Amino acid sequence: MSEQDERLPLADTATDGLKIVIVGGFGVGKTTMVRSVSEIRPLSTEETMTQAGIGVDHTRGVQAKTTTTVAFDFGRISLDEQLVLYLFGAPGQERFWFLWDSLFAGTLGAVVLVDARRLAESWYAIDRLEHHGTPFIVARNNFGPPKHSLDDVRAALDLPDEVPLVDCDARDRDSAKQVLISLVDHLYTLSTVREGAS
Repeated sequence: MSEQDERLPLADTATDGLKIVIVGGFGVGKTTMVRSVSEIRPLSTEETMTQAGIGVDHTRGVQAKTTTTVAFDFGRISLDEQLVLYLFGAPGQERFWFLWDSLFAGTLGAVVLVDARRLAESWYAIDRLEHHGTPFIVARNNFGPPKHSLDDVRAALDLPDEVPLVDCDARDRDSAKQVLISLVDHLYTLSTVREGAS
């Protein structure tokens, strides 16, 4: 039985919980990331894609994908004895984007997961987060060796320098955890800057 299959109770020492949303285009690895990093068995609303989605769902670049998230994925990870992240993986298909605004409620930060082969799939996520004023970082999920530098990805997404951009492999627990640590570090930096300004 794997660690993920066990039901790990929340530690008594946990005092701080942060709601984190993982967003991005269809097929970029959001469900995979939640599954790989969660210390509990993730709640998943992954369903088989049907004929009804033909012509509605854009599967360019991920034609082999046969399932899709229809509501959200949920997982949990403790970064230390006190800090717990509650992870919400948003659906990536355009027809489910209306759910995003509800998922963003109460969110302290977000990870925009991108596939460098399909960067245009990420613009809506970035736009919605900026609209809501939700701090975020961008993580390039590598599907094989990177073909573009992170600087090229930053320029293509028109990301400000203060938005962290990191590499990851959403299938790898340590890599996915490092993305979340980068987000928490970014949130801490923003909080420190705000406190210093007041």
